[in-house]
Amino acid sequence: MKRIVQVGTVPLGGGRIAVQSMTTGKTSDAQACVAQILRLEEAGCDIVRVAVLDEADACAIKQIKEGVHIPVVADIHFSEKLAVLAAESGADKLRVNPGNIGGEREIARVADCVKAHKIPVRVGANSGSIHPEYLQKYGRSAQALVESALANARVFERHGVHDLVLSVKASDVRMTVDAYTALAEKSQYPLHLGVTEAGVGEQALVKGAVGIGSLLLKGIGDTIRVSLTDDPVREVIAAHEILRACGIERYAEVVSCPTCGRCEYDCMGLARRVAARLKGERTPIKVAVMGCVVNGPGEAADADLGIAGGRKFCVLFERGKQQTRVPAGQAEQMFFERLEKLLKEKET
Repeated sequence: MKRIVQVGTVPLGGGRIAVQSMTTGKTSDAQACVAQILRLEEAGCDIVRVAVLDEADACAIKQIKEGVHIPVVADIHFSEKLAVLAAESGADKLRVNPGNIGGEREIARVADCVKAHKIPVRVGANSGSIHPEYLQKYGRSAQALVESALANARVFERHGVHDLVLSVKASDVRMTVDAYTALAEKSQYPLHLGVTEAGVGEQALVKGAVGIGSLLLKGIGDTIRVSLTDDPVREVIAAHEILRACGIERYAEVVSCPTCGRCEYDCMGLARRVAARLKGERTPIKVAVMGCVVNGPGEAADADLGIAGGRKFCVLFERGKQQTRVPAGQAEQMFFERLEKLLKEKET
């Protein structure tokens, strides 16, 4: 049975997929860190991770938590002292690598601390931190990632820590998917999904969507982070788009046709304006912007509200049924008026 691990107020392993991101500034600059986390919260982030490089970073967690509303995870490498200090400063979870935190004594100290504070630990491996034993045995592969992650989990299990979250990230999408698929069969701990070092722009978005999305469609994963070399708010937005595309979340969704020669009105422009209006909207509504009246209402029959247009007139439809036929020049205004009315109806 899947183990449920509590990260502050957010459960992992209970069925809902939690969205994560990570701050990009110096954690000891608590004011700036809080400001960035509040932006992430507004975008829909459930859990945030901060880098802890020194004592000032670890101590700042207490002040940061006073200014935010979501759980804060401390990311620590190479120092059990910083791990302990971060937990004592109020971190809701630690992310550590037993392989670089020290020997058995240092790991035992971290284990005693997380047990005392009743917080979980994320362990695992990525393609750049595979344990040498498994790297030599299996090469840089999905199997090496899995065995390395399970070995890291066993280290903490020996010291009585069982509130663990596992990850096996790689920058290679297929390796990532293969590793998580195998790990899900061998472990009941919650899994933190992600394609690491994905890159920038569309390449990174596509890699994250393919890797994370394919795993979610298999029912694998409990929390996700879309890694982008960009503003972390974009990571959160991308994560929600992946969840929506997989049918896991049903917030506001815009569907639109790719257009063709039959399209005689500004379908692309209207689709962009509708998407801008609904960006971040958490009301469960599906809106369709279709290029023509030939197939539009039929192709978007499950949309709560839709529009399909022509050069002289457009039709507004709801659940595939035509409601109104209006002159093209008035269609957009009437469409947005109906959209606002529907949003209010669904909120009540």
